[in-house]
Amino acid sequence: MVTAPFTVVRSRAVPLLIPNVDTDVIIRVERMMSSDPDHLAKWAFESIRYDSSGAPREDFVLNDPEYVGSEILLAGDNFGCGSSREPAVWAVMGLGFRCVIAPSFGDIFAANCLTNGVLPVSLPADAAEQLAAGARRFEEITVDLPSQEIRLESRCWTFDIGRVHKLMLVDALDEMALAIRHLKTVERWEIRDHNERPWAWTQGRQAGMDLGEHSP
Repeated sequence: MVTAPFTVVRSRAVPLLIPNVDTDVIIRVERMMSSDPDHLAKWAFESIRYDSSGAPREDFVLNDPEYVGSEILLAGDNFGCGSSREPAVWAVMGLGFRCVIAPSFGDIFAANCLTNGVLPVSLPADAAEQLAAGARRFEEITVDLPSQEIRLESRCWTFDIGRVHKLMLVDALDEMALAIRHLKTVERWEIRDHNERPWAWTQGRQAGMDLGEHSP
């Protein structure tokens, strides 16, 4: 579910530096009745965003009108840990976030971000704290994916991202769209390899036939 190309995002950031926020906190399992991010946004962070009566907590940062429209979420260490739950990313998307910055992420959550057009950026804890201090002053943060930089006033931090994931985000591609784009390249490689190593293709085909003959 890639929404739009990601190049440069300049926005206020929401400082939510709570460690170990797991996917059940991001979206409870009983709320996963839709794949529509806008629908899931209502229930995002429900257990810490609303009080026992269901009213928005005034002291919770996501309920602060000053942060409405923010596209960057500053999160705590180990954000998105817990069970594999793609709707957790959809819920984050539904809140309008294009980028999540944290000292570390749950591995599956980070992978789900990348395949859904959300950029997860890992920065050292002290950098996250400096960004959060700027966010609390309502200063804008720039996330520059082509340059792989995070900027706040005169300060700048670089981040790592794999070449393929960067391409997917910049060009708004999921894995299938990326594979289709490079289908001709794969076909050319197959033709060249078939000509250079015909024995490999013959043996591979024969192995598949032998396996089929012995299948129940």
